[in-house]
Amino acid sequence: VAIKQLSLQKQSQKELIVNELLVVRNNKHPNIINYLDSYLVGDKLWIIMEYMDGGTLSSVIKEVYMAEGEIAAICRE
Repeated sequence: VAIKQLSLQKQSQKELIVNELLVVRNNKHPNIINYLDSYLVGDKLWIIMEYMDGGTLSSVIKEVYMAEGEIAAICRE
């Protein structure tokens, strides 16, 4: 699993986090990392998700140049 930790004190729009959790909790797809559970630990929200080898899409984009067609193909998948 992967654990995403969000500091609730640093979040100005907590309702956006709640909405995101509701969306990912109710939508499952084999091509999308699935939400498993979440926990409130102190002032942090821990979001438990399936582990994806290779890191996040945002970290890949920072390291690898992709042409528009490649980005379109990734978005389509």
